[in-house]
Amino acid sequence: MFEEASEVFENMFKSSFPLTFIVFLPAVLILVSPLPAEAAHEFTVYRMQQYDLQGQPYGTRNAILNTEARTVEAEQLSRRCVLLRLADFSYEQYQKALRQSAGAVVIILPKNMSTMPQDIVQQFMEMEPELLATETIVPVYFALEDDELLSIYKQTQISSSSQGSSSAAEVLLHTATANGFQMVTSGAQSKAVSDWAITSLEGRLTGVGGEDLPTIVLVAHYDSFGVAPWLSYGADSNGSGVSVLLELARLFSRLYTYKRTHAGYNLLFFVSGGGKFNYQGTKRWLEDNLDHTDSSLLQENVAFVLCLDTLGSGDSLHLHVSKPPKEGSPQYALLKELETVATSQYTNVSFSMVHKKINLADDTLAWEHERFGIRRLPAFTLSHLESHRHALRGSIMDMRSVSPSQNGAGEVTAGPHVDLKKLSRNTKLIAEALARVVYNLTEKGAPGDLKIFTEQMVQEEQLSSVVDWLTAQPRAAQLVDKDSSVVNTLEYYLGRYLKDVKRHYVKADKRDPEFVFYDQLKQTMNAYRVKPAIFDLLLAVCIAAYLGVMYFAVQNFVFLYNILRRVTQPKATKQH
Repeated sequence: MFEEASEVFENMFKSSFPLTFIVFLPAVLILVSPLPAEAAHEFTVYRMQQYDLQGQPYGTRNAILNTEARTVEAEQLSRRCVLLRLADFSYEQYQKALRQSAGAVVIILPKNMSTMPQDIVQQFMEMEPELLATETIVPVYFALEDDELLSIYKQTQISSSSQGSSSAAEVLLHTATANGFQMVTSGAQSKAVSDWAITSLEGRLTGVGGEDLPTIVLVAHYDSFGVAPWLSYGADSNGSGVSVLLELARLFSRLYTYKRTHAGYNLLFFVSGGGKFNYQGTKRWLEDNLDHTDSSLLQENVAFVLCLDTLGSGDSLHLHVSKPPKEGSPQYALLKELETVATSQYTNVSFSMVHKKINLADDTLAWEHERFGIRRLPAFTLSHLESHRHALRGSIMDMRSVSPSQNGAGEVTAGPHVDLKKLSRNTKLIAEALARVVYNLTEKGAPGDLKIFTEQMVQEEQLSSVVDWLTAQPRAAQLVDKDSSVVNTLEYYLGRYLKDVKRHYVKADKRDPEFVFYDQLKQTMNAYRVKPAIFDLLLAVCIAAYLGVMYFAVQNFVFLYNILRRVTQPKATKQH
């Protein structure tokens, strides 16, 4: 077959030149012409946070993407979609894309975070607040890596790297021949969501022994936070805090069922929404109970408010306070009981008190107990984190699925995770300390190693199932509406153990909104395989040149024909 084809081309060249030019050049142009644009890959992308808090905008302001892909290796990123892998991501690269007015940024995350080294995970966690610190016009998306997306990234990286060649001709040639990808999102421009309701829940266990009983309030916010709402699972912050609160509700409901163990304290449980947005649910709940009603447990004798936050890991517990408790007060009693239980029963736990005054000049409060402190209610937060600035409190890396594993080098490659053994231990410690306060065991001379709750009463399997359920879906405040399964299940769970379970809603003020949420947080992106625009330009130049030559040949056909005859006509032999 190849021999026959070679003979055809050989005969074509031996024949007249115009026939060769007319037939061969169009064949070449057809062979190198670009294929029609086709979808190389379709995948889900998750947009960076977009919200307003106290009138200050945060996150990305755009959601529309339709531009050609590049990687940071390219010299020119203007109006290009910059692809970045988490393994190679740095804040400097991200800033380079913004400085060069990139059209968009897509950060590619591995599906299994346990494959990432700990230092990379920690580095990205610390960068997340920087990414959200100021608003940006450039749309920023996150995507989970798969084989097709990884192939697109590598092809784009090769194309982008070639642009740094020393020869302009090499750059032009490679640009014209390389394959490119046009990244297009299917969604519309983002807009503010009106009348969004943040839901909180409360329930109570009523004490026995009189009307004016002291009240202990237990609080935990259930929403999660991270640089992308649809990737925010909040396993430790604050899935662990909610899990502990629900387990405390179950344990004390059993004690309050029997007359012999029915204590003289009211226990008020509050699962708040909007915790990651300056504790909006708690703020409205306090306003409703302290300003808009005459009968509320919060208006009466509040012993203290204990907020539970990030309790799923670590070997230390910190009691964060805005004002050190006075000796003889119920707050001081809880502080001492926590110290006693930690010292006597859990010697591997380091307990300490962290004092930090409320700074009203800050845009956001440090801990949830500060909302109560502003209203002059004695409150503190219990956490295994020593500082409120810890990156774990607002990171998409805070996932339940990540667990310790060993790589070939023997290095731990796990990100943050919830350790069920430590979560169960912390739950027992808190329950024991609360029980000693509620039943005045120290005043009654009970030894510090006396255990109220047996190993069978605190159920690790129950804690595990609650954490698994909470982290099975993202719980960002923008995604949890009043009819969501998260709210309905929490209400059902509280209703099993507590009385007077109620919902509380908070909506942003229409004239001066405290918070504003936006839609288009999850979209479908298509990567279309295309030739670059320079290829179309070069192809158009070739076609124009071809047509020009053909026009000249047709117009001067007689002249060209005579020349070809003289060249191709055999010379006459001389007669002797």
